[in-house]
Parts: sequence; structure tokens; C-alpha cells
Amino acid sequence: MGKSLVVVESPTKAKTINKILGKDFVVKSCMGHVRDLPPKELGIDIENGFKPRYVTIRGKGKILGELRKSAQGADTIYLATDPDREGEAIAWHVAHAISRKDDDVRRILFNAITPKAVRESIENSAELDLQKVDAQQARRVLDRLVGYEISPLLWKVIHSGLSAGRVQSVAVRLICERDREIEAFEPQEYWSIDAMLGREGGDPFRARLLSKDGEKLEIANEEQSNQIVAELKAQTIAVKEVKKRDQLRRPAPPFTTSTLQQECARRLRFSVKRTMAVAQQLYEGIEVEGETRGLITYMRTDSVRVADEAITEVRQQIDQHYGGEYVPEVPNQYKTKNSAQDAHEAIRPTSVALDPGKVKDLLSQDQARIYELIWKRFVASQMKPLVLSITTVNIEAGSYQLRATGNAIKFPGFTLLYSESKDDDDDDKPGSLPNDIAQGEALRLNEVLPEQHFTKPPPRFTEASLVKELEAQGIGRPSTYAQIITTILDREYVEKVDNRYFEATERGQTVNALLVDTFPELFNVAFTKDMEDKLDRVEEGDDNWVATVQQFYDSWKDHLATANERRKELKLSLQEESDIVCEECGRNMVIKWGRNGRFLACPGYPECKNTKPLEEQGRVETDEVCDQCSSPMVVKTGRYGRFLACSGYPDCKNVKPYFLGIQCPEDDCGGQLVEKQSRKGKIFFGCNNYPSCKFASWDRPVDRKCSHCDAALLYEKSSRSSASTLYCRVCNTQHESENSDANEEDAQAA
Repeated sequence: MGKSLVVVESPTKAKTINKILGKDFVVKSCMGHVRDLPPKELGIDIENGFKPRYVTIRGKGKILGELRKSAQGADTIYLATDPDREGEAIAWHVAHAISRKDDDVRRILFNAITPKAVRESIENSAELDLQKVDAQQARRVLDRLVGYEISPLLWKVIHSGLSAGRVQSVAVRLICERDREIEAFEPQEYWSIDAMLGREGGDPFRARLLSKDGEKLEIANEEQSNQIVAELKAQTIAVKEVKKRDQLRRPAPPFTTSTLQQECARRLRFSVKRTMAVAQQLYEGIEVEGETRGLITYMRTDSVRVADEAITEVRQQIDQHYGGEYVPEVPNQYKTKNSAQDAHEAIRPTSVALDPGKVKDLLSQDQARIYELIWKRFVASQMKPLVLSITTVNIEAGSYQLRATGNAIKFPGFTLLYSESKDDDDDDKPGSLPNDIAQGEALRLNEVLPEQHFTKPPPRFTEASLVKELEAQGIGRPSTYAQIITTILDREYVEKVDNRYFEATERGQTVNALLVDTFPELFNVAFTKDMEDKLDRVEEGDDNWVATVQQFYDSWKDHLATANERRKELKLSLQEESDIVCEECGRNMVIKWGRNGRFLACPGYPECKNTKPLEEQGRVETDEVCDQCSSPMVVKTGRYGRFLACSGYPDCKNVKPYFLGIQCPEDDCGGQLVEKQSRKGKIFFGCNNYPSCKFASWDRPVDRKCSHCDAALLYEKSSRSSASTLYCRVCNTQHESENSDANEEDAQAA
């Protein structure tokens, strides 16, 4: 009797499963996808039912050859790729590439890579799910049609190298629309008034002014605020009512892909891509107590469902380690969203007995931090609620009404172990009130605290909030969020401000405007959600994949034909006339798009071929003199950031780096620090002696000594609010910025 062949995606997964199954099985890795549409052509026969033509991916021929050789002598071929649409498609392609008609090919699925789960999957093997394959094939064909048919329009109208994507372009649209909301936002002034109130023999407490004569107060300006403050000071103040109640706060459900990505972004500042890479490692397994096993269940899921045996185990764990008072009478139940596929369990530890402390030394730092989050979130999800004792004190001051609120923890519940982080700092914070405060009690006014505020625009998207929005809008699926974000960053359609907040680049704004105007339905949020739902129906067997693709293609192919006929008109619509006069022919130059961004060009092309960088119109003169012709040097911006150029150009073409006027801090270097720009467009600071000196810093060097360790330089770190702090790299001491007062005023004004 020969051995059975098991095919998985990754070598790590192969190693784990090989140790579980033993000598009767040969476990091989296909290293992910093995076949795909051809890279340099459409590869889809549109006229023949959108029939795709698959080719072996470059570099996978040798791997497939080894798999075929192993398959020839195998009794059974088990395809153990990931349990989702993409994994099903990979399994189908592997089967077509390595098996013969008479081979026994079976599909095995497991949600966790543990000995029990893997062995049970062998016993319960099944045939390939062709409905899943069809759904993934439809997605691949849809994406290829958009990419290969619409992207060339961008090349002709804007510049080559751009791409459109069925889902990625909608994500860019969300970011562009948020940018426009922020730009158009006009802050409105309003005021709040708090009062510090005292009582005999007690500490003062804070109350917020709410209403006058029972109607909510809206204080629009300082004049109104001053009038109210004056009136409050003249009033007799007393407690009108004291209310006490208990409030329950229930734990969050165990992680889904989306919530894991959001929590890691908020709490750990991990990118979505980094989170998924580490989660994949935890899923595929490590050696624990002499046994190789996966530490978490499958990490691409939109369900909060949990297996009964896992709930039984976690309840025992809670009882043993935290006490029976933390175990609810019946297990906590969580409802999966109606739009979810619910194909897999929530993300949880494969065994809660493996607490983070036991495996910490076996994991990398990233693995340990994410495993701890998953473990704590899952255990906390089956603990009793937090119980808060809420005290509300309603206060009268003449015709004015104030309110003070305090809360105290009556029972910590799940917060003993874990509390979910938030997108902002607006979460309720515990307050304190006198325990014995009573109705009718007289109070004295110690201080009135009026405060000016301005309404704020909606916040820019972070990775966490963008994933949350994509999920809420039904755009993409758990397995696609990381790829969406990676693509729009790599294409430079968006960039990160302060290494956290998404902002559309000029390129992204231009591409988005063209796509939305030309294809009003295709890149619409509602249309994209509807397509995701239709792909789900294909997987469920309710829709035919070819009919779904045909309907999709018919909805925009006429728009594409019209746009190609109008491409010259569209190209002209993106050009802007400037007030810069062409020195060669006297026409006003226009702003055009090129591969490296916008530039100035003469509209008289091809008779006049004069071009120049767009930044010439905003040149800034410096005190530095050109060492070749003695003309003033000016600041210009090129492909690699700012630089100094002679103002006598084109007669003198002398250029220099943009010096900061600070010596390089590296010992025995003697170089000068200059401003540079990375390939992604981010400003950094380096030494002009590069490559012999490798000094570099993302934070701006400041020519000021550290008062703590006497280091030669400090570094300025800017925050989103434009406030900045100084710190020393040597001793890590924080220093007050010389412009701290101005920064604080700027932050308040923002």
C-alpha cells in the first residue's frame, strides 16, 4: 500500500501537518497559486462565455513537476489548501495540473491545524466544491476585465503605469470623498460651561451646564457665555435630584478578520498586511511541548460563531483561573452579521490552555503580541459583564439646570482581563461624586469654567477605520482588505500622514475623478456591494457565474467605448492653464500629467517642446549665492525632494542639496545634513556624504544640545495636530519645543 499525498500552500503548514499525520503520508507545498491568467494579455474569451485561459505561473513549473511525481505513486491525493474561496480555487488548479483522470482526489478542510482537526478532516474528506471555485473564478475574471480594459484608458488620458481596480478604486473613492469633506468643512464655534461645586466638608466636583428653563442651551459665542457665567454666579444652587442605577457593559465578541485588523492597528500600530502575515504564522503552527500545532483557528473569517467544545473549555479555564463568579450562567451568544458568509468560526486560540505566558518564549515579539490579543479577547468574550454603578445628580441654579455624573466599578467582569480599544478618546471616563450627596442639599459655586470649542471635520481614515468602513459598506471580503490597502499605497493613490492617516495624493484624486465621472455606476459603493452579494450567490449555487460576469460587463462596456472615443477631450479636461509664460514661444504654459507627476508644458507641442517642473512657479529665494555665477540660489522641488538651484537657469545650471545648516552628528564624518525624499515621496534627512555616511532620520534634526546627556542634536517629532515635541535619541529625554506655546495655540485652533 502506497503513501497518500497531501498538498498545502506553505512549507510551514506542510511541516506542521507532516508531523501530525506521520509516515503514511507525504505532505508537499505548492507555494500558493500555481496557475493564473496570463500576465501580459487579457486571457479571457469574452465572446465565448468569458472562458479564462490559465497558464502556469512563472517559477511554479518545477514545483508542479515534483507534485506530479509524488502524485503518481500516491493512493489518494488530499488537497488541504485554506478553507475559503481562494483556497478552493488553488486546490482545483493543483488537481488539474498534477492528477490523472483515474486518481482519487479528495478535498480536506480544517479550521485549525491541530492533531484532532487534521485527522478528522482526513476521515471526512469530500469532493472539490465547484461552486466555490466558480465564485472565485468569477471574481478573478471581473477583476481582470476591469484591470485590463479600463487601465489602458488611464494610460491614454493621464499617464502610463496607472491601474484601475474593481474594489481598490472604490476604496480610493472613499478616501477622496473624505478628503473633500474635510477640505469643505467650516468649523462652527460653540461654548461649554462647567462649574466646580462644593459642599460642607467635602471635595468639590464638576457639573456641566445643560439647559435653561428646561430647554437645551446652545452657546454660540463668548458674549453669550459671559452673560450666562455672570447670571450663574448670582444664583442659589441646590441638588434637585439624585439617581443611582447599575449599568452592564458586555464583552466584545471574539475576533473576526476585520476586528482583529482594527484592534491591531489601534493598539499595536500594526498595518493590516503585517497583522495578517503574523496571524498566518500562528495559524500554520509552531512546536509546543514536543508537538507541532497551530495556535489559532483560521484567520480569514467574518463570523463570531464558536464551536461548542471551545466554549466548554474556555468556561472551565475562566472558573479555574479567575473564579466561578466570572463565569456566566449560560454561555454568551453573539450574532453574526446577516451579510457575513459565516463559513468559519471566529478567530480564537486552538486551546485556551495554551495561555500567552506558556508560549511567549516560543514566539517572536509580533507573534506573542497578536496571540495575546486573540487569547484575551476570546476568553473575555465568555466572561460576565462589567457592572458600573452610575450616579446622576441633577442640579438647579435659578432657571439653569446642571448635571454631574459619576461612575464606579461594582464588578469588573471581563475587564479584569481585556477591554476593547477605541478609535478615539471619547469613551466615557469614570468620574467621582460624593457618596452621600442628597436631594435638596445646598451647594456653593467655587468656580465657573467656560470653554470655547469648534466643531471638527470627520477624521481621516486610518487602516483600522478604513477596514471598518469597507466591511460596513460590504466592499471586499475578509481575505481582501490587506491587499486593497497594500495596492492603493503601492500605486501611490493615497499616502499616510503622520504614518497613520490616509490622504489621497494628487494622482489618486485625478484617477478617482476620471473613473467616477466616466463610470458612474462601476465605481459606486452600492454597485460594488451588490457585486459582492452576487458572488456570494454564485458560491451558494443560486446564480450562474457566467451570467453574473456578463451582467457586470454589460453595465460598463458602453461607457468604456464612449470614453475611448472622447479620450483627447478627457485629457484636455485634466489640463490647467497657468500664468507661466513659455520663454521659447510666449504662450501660457499648461499643467499636464506625466509618470513622475504634474509638470508644465507648452500648449504649442509639437512645434514647441518646452517643459519644466511645476514647482518653478513657487520658487523661494535663499541667502545662499551660486558659487559659479554669484546669482542667488532658489529652492526647487524635483523628483527626489527639495534642492537648491541657481536662479540664473538656464544660463547657469548649478544645483546643490537642500542643506539644513547642521553638521552630521556621526563621529569623524564632517558632512552636512540635507533634506531628501524617499521613493514613496516621504521626506527624510540624511548626510551629504552618503554612501560613505549612512546617517538618516525621519524626524527633523534640530541644532540644539540635550540638557540631560549633552548630545549634539535633538529631533523634532510632529503629531497630527501639527504640535511637535523634541526628544534626544541618545538618552530618550523629552524636551519642550521652543515654539511650544505657538504649537499649542495652533492645535487648539485646529
